[in-house]
Amino acid sequence: MAAAVALPFEGLPTVWVVLFTIAFGVICAMLAWTTLLFVRAQRARKRPPPADGGAPAGFTWVVLVPALNEEVTIADSVARLVELPLERLHVVVIDDGSEDGTPQVLASLSRPSLHVLRREPPDAREGKAAALNHGFHALEEIVGPEADPDRVIVAVVDADGRLHPDAPSFAAAHFADPEVGGVQSLVRIYNRSRLLTWLQDVEFSVYGFLYQAGRTGWGTAGMGGNGQFNRLSALHAVADHRGPWRDRLTEDQDLGLRLVAAGWLGRQELRAVVEQQGLPGLRRLFRQRTRWSQGNLQAMGLIGPVTHGRVAWRARLEQVAYLLMPLWQTLVGVTLVAAVVLAITGEANFWDSGPWWQLVFFYLLGFGGVILGCIARDARRGPRGVLTGYLVAHPYALYTWLLWPVLVRSVLRQLTEQRGWAKTDREPIAEQASAAPGDPA
Repeated sequence: MAAAVALPFEGLPTVWVVLFTIAFGVICAMLAWTTLLFVRAQRARKRPPPADGGAPAGFTWVVLVPALNEEVTIADSVARLVELPLERLHVVVIDDGSEDGTPQVLASLSRPSLHVLRREPPDAREGKAAALNHGFHALEEIVGPEADPDRVIVAVVDADGRLHPDAPSFAAAHFADPEVGGVQSLVRIYNRSRLLTWLQDVEFSVYGFLYQAGRTGWGTAGMGGNGQFNRLSALHAVADHRGPWRDRLTEDQDLGLRLVAAGWLGRQELRAVVEQQGLPGLRRLFRQRTRWSQGNLQAMGLIGPVTHGRVAWRARLEQVAYLLMPLWQTLVGVTLVAAVVLAITGEANFWDSGPWWQLVFFYLLGFGGVILGCIARDARRGPRGVLTGYLVAHPYALYTWLLWPVLVRSVLRQLTEQRGWAKTDREPIAEQASAAPGDPA
């Protein structure tokens, strides 16, 4: 007779059985969810909207660049932006009260398409959202009151960003649909020669090629803080007296969710690439990810508006499940810690729990989502890409667990109402080869 199927935690005290059973159900649901997004992502990757080289000419393009003490990278970013092959281009740098050499660097970059807006204390240094809103309120004067807001595209590029010259053409292909309010570029790390920065590049690629691409057919792809394109009329639709961006630790995520709730479609464009610096040190990485994690907790307040959005019910369900991700991560993390403690104390033996195929099943259950994400990242390379994705998934899985304590810290900060944030320091510019559009190398 075939060996009976037994869960590894059977026979433990009831409290542990209940905890592990709930976590088991959550992990199974998360794997099914990831598999669905993987299938949808492959479909989206193979059927992108055709990019017409002349399509950008039908729009006016405004690039907002918030800058606070960015003398190390601002020249590199702005010099690339003002050279974008666009007929009607305005690069708007919001100098948010910089005290270093940023103003002098910007003054040396004088171009007809470059506009520098200087904010002075006490109005300056109120966060990225406030800086972007300052640029937003200056748009009518910059583009002219006669500009059609449906034909004005507002991009956001960070002061260390390198937007690929073809990115606007690919974004314009989506904005041909009048219901599209936002398009997000694929974010890459250009200083990915170190292990930690390479893992960050894998992280951004997995998010773009799997989760974002999987949502793009529903129109629920989110906006990122770097390389986002938004239709001006869509920004007007969600703006209040301060502007479209709200004072949130992840103001980009907040904006994207509110656009979807307001009935606009959000798309991911994998062929449009924006590169940025990765963080080579764990301390700065933990600080940055704590801010992002706390921003995810703040975004849970949008569950209600998203639930009543105008997209299909499946898309709304997926968005709510995603917004609850901190809850699922907490549950799985607590369960893992409990399992390690039980194993160390000898109260449970999770290793001798059944036939080999059952062990394989639990291996796939634990690593399947990460494997699918890394395969999605490399799938366009064929069988070799699938193998590469499978191999990359294992060190990447360790990296994701390395960042898990960030969730604990962000929860504590949220509970104690700490909302402050520290600016991410930049590394000196080094010549780095830029990635080709969609290249996951």
